[in-house]
Amino acid sequence: MCAVQSVGMLPVEHLHLEHVLQTVCVLESVVCRSFGPEGGQVLFTQDTGQAMLSRSGARILTALRLEHPLARMVVECVLKHSTETGDGSKTFIILMASLLRIIHTTACREPHVSRTHTSKAAAETASARHLADKMLAFASEELDDLIAAAVVPYGCCLSWEELSAKSQAHSNNPCVQNLLASFFQSRVGPTHCDLMSNLTCELLTNWKFKNDSPSSSLHFIRDNLAALHTPVSGFPISFSRLVEGQVIHRDFAAPCPRADLQPVKAVVLTGYLQPKLLRAGEVLELGRGEQSEERNIMDFSAWGERSLECVLTNLQSLGVSVLLSAVKQSAAVLALATQAEMSIVECVSEDELSLFQRLSGATPVRDCRVIEPEHVATLTFCRPILLGAHRYVHVAFHDTEEKITVKPCSLVLCGLGEGQTDQFACALKDAMRMLLSTWDPIGITAAPFKQCVLEPGCVLPAGGTFELLLNNALLPHGSSCSISDHTNKGVPAVSQLLAKALLSVPRQIYYHSPRRLLQTQTRLLSFTKNHLSIAHNKILTQSHREDGTLTEPCRGEVLMSGSGLESVSCKSQVLLAALQCVSSLLRVDAVLRTHTALHTQSHRRTNISWAGTEDEAED
Repeated sequence: MCAVQSVGMLPVEHLHLEHVLQTVCVLESVVCRSFGPEGGQVLFTQDTGQAMLSRSGARILTALRLEHPLARMVVECVLKHSTETGDGSKTFIILMASLLRIIHTTACREPHVSRTHTSKAAAETASARHLADKMLAFASEELDDLIAAAVVPYGCCLSWEELSAKSQAHSNNPCVQNLLASFFQSRVGPTHCDLMSNLTCELLTNWKFKNDSPSSSLHFIRDNLAALHTPVSGFPISFSRLVEGQVIHRDFAAPCPRADLQPVKAVVLTGYLQPKLLRAGEVLELGRGEQSEERNIMDFSAWGERSLECVLTNLQSLGVSVLLSAVKQSAAVLALATQAEMSIVECVSEDELSLFQRLSGATPVRDCRVIEPEHVATLTFCRPILLGAHRYVHVAFHDTEEKITVKPCSLVLCGLGEGQTDQFACALKDAMRMLLSTWDPIGITAAPFKQCVLEPGCVLPAGGTFELLLNNALLPHGSSCSISDHTNKGVPAVSQLLAKALLSVPRQIYYHSPRRLLQTQTRLLSFTKNHLSIAHNKILTQSHREDGTLTEPCRGEVLMSGSGLESVSCKSQVLLAALQCVSSLLRVDAVLRTHTALHTQSHRRTNISWAGTEDEAED
């Protein structure tokens, strides 16, 4: 396979194993600066001179101006993974670099006398590909069961019922807030992690759907987060708060409703109230003396005004005082609406209208000639709200038994600047993805008929616990897992090589304190020896409640009191994703150096990332 950069008979750059390793190691040196509890923020400067500070692995990698196709290929793999799980970008790169170093060392040790290879480099590359495929096959076939037997029993399952700090204070069970605090510490730093986790837990509490699994609430918040939060720059994050109802990010085009008007009736419009003579792109040509055509135009205009008056009269009869429009209405509509004491909010986004429709239960109006009571939403209030330098529309929904059983609210997210506010918003969205991956674990086994054996909500103490436990389980596991069909003397088994690669994560976490790593590893080994029967003999078969939570916690206990938590599902997925990317990279044979066609696209892609439009997820 070749990485192509354009068309033409240009020099070919043949890739060797060392080239792939060097490329990934460069990326590793970048992300390691912000990895772990001791990691700091990375400062980038844009072409405009604006600075950007971030701890997000995905954000850092996206901001890099990468020229080499291999580097861009790696970043694309990272972003694809982090978009799904919301977590693991930096761990992805660290694992890749460790795997490639081990593969390179092992491939160079193997005998290279072969009739099928013309050089030592070609033989090493072939051996590396074979080794990477073997490691990926082993992980795809056996890793799920191994994690379930030797890792999960030492963790616990989240208690979805205990979302707040107050409930956590009266319980010994790990709650969602512990997991969120660890996540936000790696994304926004230790100063703001507690505040962000508290805000997220409050948001989850208010949007908890009755008789539904936690994943239903998480899916809803993730899909509607753009409409559920309002970024406000120029204020410290401590000013962030939840407000009742929904904030629509537009201002009133016509006067806002009277403060004493309660309840408020509103209608959602998807089109124009006044009929248009011409649509966009159409041109009307009139010849001289064609008075009949001019008369027809005047008649059409008069008919349009009468039709508009009839529509507004119908709205008044239904008690409607607020119109939420997806499009910009004409000046005639605004004038007549003002006379009728109706407020209009124009150009409301599709996401916000969709959320309003779900919360209000009203059906949007698609034909203004037919407006029925089912099109009318009943609101507790509709008034302006000033957030920072902007004025928006604030609505609250009337409580009825037919509406969804939640407490609708919106998050006002503050930051000192646009960059910081955007960083908080991206971290919040990634947190929802991470929680979804934790609560709906995806099996990493290759067999499609085999169900995932990981329990929903399973977590472990942070700080390399997952990697150390899996390393301990892999070392004795691989006596029968040889690298090649024939056993080579001095070549470790696949599982042993994978176990060695896993240690790169805790080593990087405790990079500034190797003694702490040794103490943690010793304590963990001692703990597992005392509970060996649990790790190898017990299978998790707990029953579930109707809401999807376990009737009892996982069979195990938290290994380190006072530590943060990490998702077992996210950890297992990032390991498999790194193995898949390594296998793909080692199949690239050459790079065709070409002209600037794709070079320009790469810069364009980089500029998009600077604009802060990244949806990609992190750590």
